[in-house]
Amino acid sequence: MFFQHVYDKSLAQGSYVIGCQATGEAIVIDAQRDIDVYLDIAQQNGLRITHITETHIHADFLCGSRELAAVTGATMYLSDEGGEDWQYQFPHKGLKDGDIIRMGNLTLEVMHTPGHTPESISFLLTDHPAADKPVMVFTGDFVFVGDIGRPDLLEKAAGLIGTKEAGAKQMFQSLKKFAVLPEYVQVWSAHGAGSACGKALGAVHSSTVGYEKIRNWAFQYGSDEKGFTDYLLADQPEPPKYFAMMKHLNKVNRTLLIEVPKHPKLSKAQFMSAYEKGIKIIDTRNKVDFSKGFIPRSLNIQGNNSFSTWCGWMLNYQEQFILVADDSQMEDLTRKLMRIGLDNIYGYISDVHDLDMKLQTADVISLEEFKTYIGQENVQIIDVRGASEYEAIHVEGADNVFVGTLPDNLDKISKDKQVVIHCQAGDRSTIAYSILAKNGFENIKNFSGGMKEWLAANGKNN
Repeated sequence: MFFQHVYDKSLAQGSYVIGCQATGEAIVIDAQRDIDVYLDIAQQNGLRITHITETHIHADFLCGSRELAAVTGATMYLSDEGGEDWQYQFPHKGLKDGDIIRMGNLTLEVMHTPGHTPESISFLLTDHPAADKPVMVFTGDFVFVGDIGRPDLLEKAAGLIGTKEAGAKQMFQSLKKFAVLPEYVQVWSAHGAGSACGKALGAVHSSTVGYEKIRNWAFQYGSDEKGFTDYLLADQPEPPKYFAMMKHLNKVNRTLLIEVPKHPKLSKAQFMSAYEKGIKIIDTRNKVDFSKGFIPRSLNIQGNNSFSTWCGWMLNYQEQFILVADDSQMEDLTRKLMRIGLDNIYGYISDVHDLDMKLQTADVISLEEFKTYIGQENVQIIDVRGASEYEAIHVEGADNVFVGTLPDNLDKISKDKQVVIHCQAGDRSTIAYSILAKNGFENIKNFSGGMKEWLAANGKNN
């Protein structure tokens, strides 16, 4: 048996290539949209991708199953569970609980494991030449290392009111299916630490059924369904705004993108023409360089592992946008954006200093200066972290306005007072600073050291 885990750090998303070396067939589970990684793996290992499947209709990334099927001619095997509202609306071979996918000497048994979503399925893999007992289970967003999938995304991100309690009840029952699997079975999920699909995902990529039964909080409630539900639904991180679009695009027919596109580098004249028409500018430089000089009305979203997530918060799927990025970054940034379907890149520029325009600077302050503003009546301190982070600990008197929803809550920010913003370590507060500057706020200061520096100075670890 051939096995390879493919992990996208930018979305903390895992996909899998499994092959039967006897027949040369391979299956890909939960493919990312830039599919060349799977084509390369197959070619390097003498395999043909003949089967493609998904664990559920994903909310956090644009699944590449259809791109992969278009290129390889492989058959897509997708869930037909969950009822008519949860059916994929394009041709595929439907899967129900107990169905078997056969691929050479390997079989994958379908387990319907609803809770995260109604149609969610897991795959129990058996390598028959070795043994007739299962060796791995691919759980998607059902069971993670140390956590389980959240059932509130459909309600919070997709607006399906009343689904989170039903999902929690389904999850409680699905976990019973998982708990009776052999304890030695390896657990491989669709996400790791950093994903918004749970609140306590582990940093290691794999586990076992036995380990999860001992260490995963979800298996410690016994028959206490209410206690389980209350804990599961409490303190979940804010689901990114783009999740609703992913749910839609992963379910319906859409335009396929089978290669990583190349985008033009804009001349000064081309850039200025687009800029004067109001096109959105995303500056991907690090927060320090951005603060020293940035294009007026541009947004700072650093080109790190969180780049696509914050772009998903700040961009819509109809608007074009321009990137500020080095030539060497463009392929990586394009891949990160196409993984969530943000394909409308108008072009890019590399150097803001080549435009012969007056740049703005950010007012970044030290911890000592920040302390002087605490408790002042003419000062509004804004904590732009998530609600659960704020509730856990915050600076006395600070208001909480999460950076992801800041553009929709500008009325909560005073234009009369001195505004001082902060987050945990400066990344999110720099995004917030650029949002406020873009919207005409002038009395803004950024305490970029954030809660990390504040807590360290006060002798606290968290």
